[in-house]
Amino acid sequence: MSWFEKPAEAPASAPAETVWAVCPSCKAYIATKTWQDAGKVCPRCNYHARLSGRERIAVLTDAGSFKEFNSAIGVNDPLGFKDASGSYADKAKAAAAKTGAGEAVLTGTAKICKIEVVLAVMDFKFLGGSLGSGTGERILLAAEKAVALKRPLIIVSASGGARMHEGIVSLMQMAKTCAAIARLKEAGLPYISILTDPTTGGVSASYAMVGDLNIAEPKALIGFAGRRVIEQTIKQKLPDDFQTAEYTLSHGFLDHIVPRKELKNFVAKILRYAGF
Repeated sequence: MSWFEKPAEAPASAPAETVWAVCPSCKAYIATKTWQDAGKVCPRCNYHARLSGRERIAVLTDAGSFKEFNSAIGVNDPLGFKDASGSYADKAKAAAAKTGAGEAVLTGTAKICKIEVVLAVMDFKFLGGSLGSGTGERILLAAEKAVALKRPLIIVSASGGARMHEGIVSLMQMAKTCAAIARLKEAGLPYISILTDPTTGGVSASYAMVGDLNIAEPKALIGFAGRRVIEQTIKQKLPDDFQTAEYTLSHGFLDHIVPRKELKNFVAKILRYAGF
């Protein structure tokens, strides 16, 4: 057998991890360990890449302190929804397999710089972080848990908006979650809303914007309808920075923009000021 006919041999072992990560914004090559240690923030352009729910919890909370609850609450399919790409039920199963979660939000108790909180973290990888009935129920129960334990509630949003597969049932979650947060405020407990890239649609129009403190990461996309829809409706060209966290802050809809590496200590500082 000549050399060019000999089948290629498989490597003795596969590499444990990719050596380089590529910044989605400036396309710079960054050592994977550096990228992970920086919380997926580019050291060159300061681009804040999207995090999964589990990654976000690791960045924001004390190691090992997160204790998940209500993980059994999953996707509801009241319409038996199907479209050309398949059934809603199958898409939900695929999303659960990809993320390791049964819904677009993870809820639990946790500690932030030793301060006990109730935490809800959305994951954009689960059907675009969309707000379905299961998502709303988990957030409702998280707010009720915060009231029962007399702890602050923190919600980290990352969502494309309401989940179309559930129709009006999804839209009802906007009022449901806001009502739950209203009860929290009646109990005199703080609610901190953290808006990450992206926070749009029915989520931005409900619980994401009603925090006692609304903070965002740099350059996060924050808005309701998309740029193209708005431009076609009003027949005007929108500013280049429209719907960025910086634009939203300058127009009074945010209280602060906090870089990811400072977020944990910033939240802890606010909670200590509130007496926790």
